[in-house]
Amino acid sequence: MKPAVPPFVQQIADRDPELYEAVVKVIEVAMTPGALDAKTKTLINLALDAYIGSERGVMVLANRARELGATEEEIKETLRIAYYVAGMKTLATSNNAFPQS
Repeated sequence: MKPAVPPFVQQIADRDPELYEAVVKVIEVAMTPGALDAKTKTLINLALDAYIGSERGVMVLANRARELGATEEEIKETLRIAYYVAGMKTLATSNNAFPQS
């Protein structure tokens, strides 16, 4: 089964077929199951979309993960990791507000 192509990528097909084909190839290389299964790859995408603030992406990917068998606990843990990564960046950057010794 080929990985799903997001609607915003599909919109490029008519405007720039060459770019569209290149982007689809990257999606296929990144998302086709290999060492990681489709559910794991989808959960990673979910964490990344949460990190960058993609509300629609989070909704779509959480539902896709559920379709692939992810439990609510797996989704919660995935989103906790995204928060952990985002929060650590804030803490590390915040240290710059104080003199370094």
